[in-house]
Amino acid sequence: MKHLTFILILLGCNIIQSQTADTELMTMSELIEAKVIEWRRDFHQNPELSNREFKTAKKIATHLKSLGFQVTENVAKTGVVGILEGSTKGKTVALRADIDALPVTERVDIPFKSVVRSTFMDKEVGVSHACGHDTHTAILMGVAEVLSKSKEKIKGTVKFIFQPAEEGPPPGEEGGAKLMIKEGVLKNPDVDVIFGLHINSGTPVGTIRYKPGGTMAAVERFVIDVKGEQTHGSAPWTGVDPILISAKIIDGLQTIISRESPLVDEAAVITVGKITSGVRFNIIPEDAEMIGTVRTLDPKMRGLIIRRMNEMVPAIAKAYGGQAKITFQNNTSITYNDPALVTQMLPTMKAIAGDNNVVLSKATTGGEDFSYFQEKVPGFYFFLGGKALDTIDAPSHHTPDFYIDESGLVLGVKVMSQMTIDYLNAQ
Repeated sequence: MKHLTFILILLGCNIIQSQTADTELMTMSELIEAKVIEWRRDFHQNPELSNREFKTAKKIATHLKSLGFQVTENVAKTGVVGILEGSTKGKTVALRADIDALPVTERVDIPFKSVVRSTFMDKEVGVSHACGHDTHTAILMGVAEVLSKSKEKIKGTVKFIFQPAEEGPPPGEEGGAKLMIKEGVLKNPDVDVIFGLHINSGTPVGTIRYKPGGTMAAVERFVIDVKGEQTHGSAPWTGVDPILISAKIIDGLQTIISRESPLVDEAAVITVGKITSGVRFNIIPEDAEMIGTVRTLDPKMRGLIIRRMNEMVPAIAKAYGGQAKITFQNNTSITYNDPALVTQMLPTMKAIAGDNNVVLSKATTGGEDFSYFQEKVPGFYFFLGGKALDTIDAPSHHTPDFYIDESGLVLGVKVMSQMTIDYLNAQ
């Protein structure tokens, strides 16, 4: 009985230990907080659009090389990959940060405000980090520095992936996570799991939000081309009205959501965001074009919705005497957090942020190309608080007034560092 009690005490100690933050890691993270903020401000003031992140990539590579990492540049055009070998052989954890900015003109009055101008889709635009990728990059550079000084704690390998073009490559170009995977970023060494985070302007500093399973949506862009028969607006019976057909198609598509999709399982959205047709008030045009998006969080629902859209669109057009075809372009897959991996890493998160600050959340219908990594290896993607505690309403991401409280960055460094070590040491 005494032996059994001793064993139980030892097991209990191990459990407690696995749920305790490493004091040395936490201290190192706090010591480089100012440096992380300085990096973030530099990236913020010098943003670069997707597949054009040349200066950003150079700064990242220089930092990783200074830490003694094995560094590969120009991955998927402008991506940077760094490899850190631990003290012993083991599994490989990948950590990913996205590095691109958006064609958004910043309005926030801060000392490091972006005044950069560039060209996007043949238009001159302002450029800013209106989604927080500058913070992701700075956080991961901080994690790299902390872990480089903790090699003796690492039982395996850490692969740092600084990914370009998360917001999507320019038309006619490849880019983002898809291209990194195509070029072998998850190989040599083979990645076992991948972790990523996203700053969130609406989540209070000090808080982490997560969800097992589908946490962000698969994003499909669709185009519907409708063909009618042009005629005078005074005599619609002498032609076929593609605008009327478009209206009926839109109405029909919404019934797929409201009457056919099991919304008690997960949310789903079909949105038509643009309709183009006609040139004059008294002419029924020959054709119409609709462009929209589908957002799904469950693979079966995704398959059902796309199948029914393919069936419904031409059928509705035919019923009104016209023709229509629909084409899809996949922008992201479902950002799917492996439930077992989430369960394994939650104690680490809670040990660092506090039980009450790690919050189970609902899914979001936004999309993330981190999902493509998760199709290949188990992954865990979570949200890090960036909202000032004295703020009531925070501007949304992708807007000119987007703002992040930098005091939240150090928690990102701590959590990513500890998760990496805890995962590798548990294997």
